[in-house]
Amino acid sequence: MKTSPLAGQPVEPGMLVNVPRLITAYYTEDPDPAVPAQRVAFGTSGHRGTAFNSSFNEGHILAITQAICLYRKRRGTDGPLFLGIDTHALSIPAYATALEVLAANGVEVMIAAGGEYTPTPVISHAILTYNRVRKTGLADGIVVTPSHNPPQDGGFKYNPANGGPADTVATDWIERKANELLESRLVGVKRVPLARALNASTTHRIDYLSAYIADLGAVVEMDVIRDAKLSMGVDPLGGAGVHYWGRIADRYGLSLAVIDDEVVDPTFRFMTADWDGQIRMDPSSPYAMQRLIGMKDRFDLSFACDTDHDRHGIVTPSGGLLPPNHYLSVAIFYLFKHRTKWRKEAAVGKTVVSSQMIDRVSAKLGRKLYEVPVGFKWFVDGLLDGSLGFGGEESAGASFARLDGTVWTTDKDGIAPALLAAEITARMGRDPGEIYHDLTREFGEPTYDRVEAPATPEQKELLAKLSPQQVKLSELAGEKIQTVLTHAPGNGAPIGGLRVVAESGWFAARPSGTEDIYKIYAESFRGADHLRRILEEAQTIVTDALAASPQAPGIPSEPKLKEKP
Repeated sequence: MKTSPLAGQPVEPGMLVNVPRLITAYYTEDPDPAVPAQRVAFGTSGHRGTAFNSSFNEGHILAITQAICLYRKRRGTDGPLFLGIDTHALSIPAYATALEVLAANGVEVMIAAGGEYTPTPVISHAILTYNRVRKTGLADGIVVTPSHNPPQDGGFKYNPANGGPADTVATDWIERKANELLESRLVGVKRVPLARALNASTTHRIDYLSAYIADLGAVVEMDVIRDAKLSMGVDPLGGAGVHYWGRIADRYGLSLAVIDDEVVDPTFRFMTADWDGQIRMDPSSPYAMQRLIGMKDRFDLSFACDTDHDRHGIVTPSGGLLPPNHYLSVAIFYLFKHRTKWRKEAAVGKTVVSSQMIDRVSAKLGRKLYEVPVGFKWFVDGLLDGSLGFGGEESAGASFARLDGTVWTTDKDGIAPALLAAEITARMGRDPGEIYHDLTREFGEPTYDRVEAPATPEQKELLAKLSPQQVKLSELAGEKIQTVLTHAPGNGAPIGGLRVVAESGWFAARPSGTEDIYKIYAESFRGADHLRRILEEAQTIVTDALAASPQAPGIPSEPKLKEKP
């Protein structure tokens, strides 16, 4: 593995973000819409960037928020807007900017009482709870978060009335309107001073925390966890759920030790460095999770969530940190056997870059597989109407139905899957890592990896538009290629790249939405050597396909792959 020597090591002082400089840049640097990297750009989870390179500044948030206000009017959304925030340094100023614009536009805004941080799933839950008995006056929401990304990053995403991440129709419109506002130097943006916004008659304070926690028993069998008297540890990673876990333990009588439940530090100095030496609050990374992994023998089960608590990491005494694909497979296997009130036709949702172990488990369960491109937005409709019992991504994001089969959240929820791991352990008498080993004895043991390669914006655009006809080879790592996909089997949507499948392995290649790289995901059911062959041949296939394009002169023949665990 080509990892940084800092990976897994405690963060050094020189790695910490200078928060005063970052906040100053947010307010003083003006983005230039003529520079592509400084325009508003919605990826799979909203607009992200950093004030240091003028990709996330006050101008962006003024423009995006005004665009959302215009979009709400266009759509006839006139109920309250639930506004959430995580613990990144740029989240607080962006939250203030957004509130100034929302108040000036007369939007009824629901903010957390006492200035509490608000996880992404809590906002989704609030929207759905409010809208459940309504046909008109529907609510929507904004979450100010860059998820697990480094401390210098900011993020801003919109969740419409369905409670989940906005679809591309919505984000394309908001993005286009926001960039028009930037180009006009914010002419047409309404705002009022923050003090006035906070005291506006349209600004309301609610107890998000209590409402969400009180309802957890509707999605996870909390009494089963309590009665098993499991010893559990949780690391909030200094994120938006930092004050939630203690309240969950108190409400449901759990033996749950919270590590640093008062620590909110926007430098995230308590982390260990990720694989590339950056600070990244990724609960699925064994490098970032060293603190909790080191405590694995203190508890029957441990877990963590990222900064906005929409991703989970599960640590077991038997296996340490479970790879996301392993836990997703176990969760699906367990849920569809034990949620007896779920619809018999409820399907399993997965992304095209998730493990084929999920395919095999779903087939054994007799459940339809719904395979979609990367992005949780593709699961929203199915989770909302109950046609999906579960939706999950290889990046450790998931949500699933309530005990009665109705919708819980339509955005990723890191808290519920973490607690589900405790329910599984309590009911089955074995932790999820042990159960995964049972699955491998029945279905085979896959080896999975993801690598990255540099790519120019032009190369990324070409990769996103590749056709199956551009793949000239007939074999992948010694096996006949069965299918070459550029559209997801579940919904026919473009995957923004391609996926090549053989009998015992596959790979998928797609450009990053936020960095000048492309990613290759690969899996083999024949071991590490076979996986290495797949990765090497995937590199060749992608390089040759890009080079063969008449629009791509000068494509390098051998991009340097940067491996990621």
